[in-house]
Amino acid sequence: MLPVCKTLLVDITRFLHSGLQPAKEKIMEITRIFDLLDHYATLCPGKQDALAGKDEGEWNKYSTEEFLENSQNVGYGLINLGVEKGDKIASITFNRPEWNFLDMGVQMAGGIHIPIYPTISDKDYEYILNHSEVKYVFVAGEEMYRRIQHIVPNIPSIKAIYTFKNLFGVQHLNELMQTGKENPRPEKLQSIKDSIKGEDLVTIIYTSGTTGTPKGVMLSHNNIISNFIAVSHIPPYGPEHRAMSFLPLCHIYERMMNYTFLYKGLSMYYLANMGVIAESLREVHPHVFTTVPRLLEKVYDKIITRGRNLKGVKKAIFFWANNVGLNYELDKEKRNPIYGLKLKVARKLVFSKWKEALGKNLDIVVSGGAALQPRLNRVFWAVGLRIIEGYGLTETSPVIAVSNFEPNGIKFGTVGPVLTNTRVKIADDGEILVKGPGVMMGYYKDPELTKEVIDEEGWLHTGDMGHIEPEGQLRITDRKKVIFKTSFGKYIAPQSIENKMKESPFIDQLMVVGENQKFAAALIVPDFNHLKNWCKIKGIPFTTNDEMIALPRIRKRFGKEVNHYNKDLGDSERIVKFELLDHEWSVETGQLSATLKLRRTHLFKEYGHLVEKIYSNGANQKKQSVLKE
Repeated sequence: MLPVCKTLLVDITRFLHSGLQPAKEKIMEITRIFDLLDHYATLCPGKQDALAGKDEGEWNKYSTEEFLENSQNVGYGLINLGVEKGDKIASITFNRPEWNFLDMGVQMAGGIHIPIYPTISDKDYEYILNHSEVKYVFVAGEEMYRRIQHIVPNIPSIKAIYTFKNLFGVQHLNELMQTGKENPRPEKLQSIKDSIKGEDLVTIIYTSGTTGTPKGVMLSHNNIISNFIAVSHIPPYGPEHRAMSFLPLCHIYERMMNYTFLYKGLSMYYLANMGVIAESLREVHPHVFTTVPRLLEKVYDKIITRGRNLKGVKKAIFFWANNVGLNYELDKEKRNPIYGLKLKVARKLVFSKWKEALGKNLDIVVSGGAALQPRLNRVFWAVGLRIIEGYGLTETSPVIAVSNFEPNGIKFGTVGPVLTNTRVKIADDGEILVKGPGVMMGYYKDPELTKEVIDEEGWLHTGDMGHIEPEGQLRITDRKKVIFKTSFGKYIAPQSIENKMKESPFIDQLMVVGENQKFAAALIVPDFNHLKNWCKIKGIPFTTNDEMIALPRIRKRFGKEVNHYNKDLGDSERIVKFELLDHEWSVETGQLSATLKLRRTHLFKEYGHLVEKIYSNGANQKKQSVLKE
């Protein structure tokens, strides 16, 4: 570990212990991720809810001591199975406390953890398990067990499958822990732990990707530790606080934040089902959680829908307050007394109810994985929720830049300053290049691909375009590979257009198209809940989504929405034509990646006939654009 990291760890630990324990309390230096176990034990002895998970409506909690003991028993159990240093162990599960037992146990036994999304295709499962030569697989339960059972014969390296939940006739994690408990091998385990260095490989994370075959990103202990220590000063929390985790732990973003919160001593509450987020927030009252913009969009849209169902004065006050929120600026209430008074009233009458619905203690929400609409950032800050937006890649462990609470630490529309232990430069073509301790070891079994993204000087080419603001924040403008030219030679950055148009309550998703065409167009997925409510209010009858979107009045209404947002775009960026789709996009149906990003290559294949329809006789049909619908 770098000396500065060690010093920071000591300073933070002393801060958390100030007034509670002597300053010379034993301090654990984190050089391997599993060192977090002893560190957590030092910070949180006797804590009864170190980890918790919701199962069939009930919260199952594990104490600090159970966290350590169960993790150790997994390590013993794996050693008794014959697992050796460097063996690959896969997990396929939704979030649960036991994921930590497996993760820490695998690391202590010298194994390499391969966490895999529970929502990918059978083809990808077979590829990843074969490519990484996994020996043991731990799956969520019966459904996931049945899902991969038929492909196991095609993977010769696999010795056994275990489940996290007890399943008749199948080995499960509790049995492995019991084996370890009955057959402890402390000397062997300690010997393996002592042999593990910070620069050693700890995990291979296969990127879900929006195109092509999954790539195995190799990350070391140092990679991930450098990242969570670098961000650990931002959330002002300690052992008395709680965090909620519902984004997939198999993704480096949630996994790194999980380590961050454990490093700070927080209690961790895990949800396997995103459908219970709302009720769990009211039960647990967490102080912080991590999310992706898509979920914040859904929360906001749901709140606005409720507001539209209000009547009279209540409805007027609701939308007055919402408008106050949409005009929020950092410190504006201090600089503008009139706005400050409006905000105070809005918080009292309206925003307090929004915040109560999200749990009385919720203070910070960390957003990552995609760009967050600035209007959402403004309105949630106005509500009293501090949104921290960050940016990074699996290949950078992951954070490159993130907002913080220091001067110039937050600027709406940016992802905050670059981490202090990381260097960023902008290439001549606008691509973001990165150097730092978080940059991956490389792609597993693919040195040529590694050379394509990490140049001879050690700069990782992110594939993202951006620039540094005058105050030092990083602003992302688009993905290099998705920027395209029209036939007139005009560049189009689709993601910024898509993000802007998704501000419309009528639009759930859209994809901008138009490469080598005369104009930009879009495939639009309506927000069907909002659209159905609108049809009901307007007295427009329909029976199916397909019938509804074919109605001329609906087409005209969407034309009006597109026109509204076109006004903020350059001439070549404006959406001239569009097609409406009669179904939502999802991970399960293949249109979205596991991190809820558009899988553009897949979408072009699936909806190629609609793109062709848009541009057939495009030169003659341009006059029939949304400008006249």
